[in-house]
Amino acid sequence: MIDVSEQHAPRSLIVTFYGAYGRFAPGPVPVSELIRLLAAVGVDAPSVRSSVSRLKRRGLLEPVRTEAGAAGYALSPDARQLLDDGDRRVYAATAPRDDGWVVAVFSVPESERQKRHVLRSRLAGLGFGTAAPGVWLAPARLYDEARHTLERLRLDPYVELFRGEHLGFAATADAVARWWDLASIAKRHEEFLDEHAHVLHDWQRRADTPPEEAYRDYLLALDSWRHLPYTDPGLPAALLPQDWPGVRSATVFRALHERLRNAGAAFADVPERAGEPDLGRRDTPGDPQDV
Repeated sequence: MIDVSEQHAPRSLIVTFYGAYGRFAPGPVPVSELIRLLAAVGVDAPSVRSSVSRLKRRGLLEPVRTEAGAAGYALSPDARQLLDDGDRRVYAATAPRDDGWVVAVFSVPESERQKRHVLRSRLAGLGFGTAAPGVWLAPARLYDEARHTLERLRLDPYVELFRGEHLGFAATADAVARWWDLASIAKRHEEFLDEHAHVLHDWQRRADTPPEEAYRDYLLALDSWRHLPYTDPGLPAALLPQDWPGVRSATVFRALHERLRNAGAAFADVPERAGEPDLGRRDTPGDPQDV
């Protein structure tokens, strides 16, 4: 089993749980249930309670009583929007298309320079690359998520968003290698493969899928994977080096998802098919849509 204390932060695992299962529960998730479900991936009760408190302070979880009167937590509207936006990346199945770019151009007054730092960190966290100082870009399909994020953080007055194509002067593949740190992104994919490819191999040799084991391995895989589509924004294959490890890591995650997600739902006590993502669909620019 993966050493959770070394690889996965309790707060991240709680967010991952809500993304995978908790938001599809029929009501707020009782604290006692959160403790049980996080214990399955090696997180102790004090860590669950302190992490929930931090998520509550950040406005992502809201305290709500269950029908039986027990203390529980539900996602805030902002958190639901974040997870809905994230689904389009985390569960995207097909190779990204070359639909052009969304370009963010921002200018922040010197008197509010702290917001300049926040803008840069948020755009980087969304997967934007840097074309020039104050000019950031990403694949065009990320427009809606970028807009939601900037509006939620009240940073939209400082930013203009455009759609367009790269016209030169360097070849687009060469320019992409300057705009993103491809070696660093490739390393993240390799780390995911090192951690989870053998888990998939072990499951492929089994005929049974016990719910608790499926839940544990799926939640850990999703917790590792869900950050990757933000580090790697899904650039078209033609713009990436040959034998890009992102292809292999996506294949491993999809196979783990298909084998384990619904089996783990029984242990999480949510309906098996509730909220199951459609891995056969790819979002298109214009579709509605950092934890």
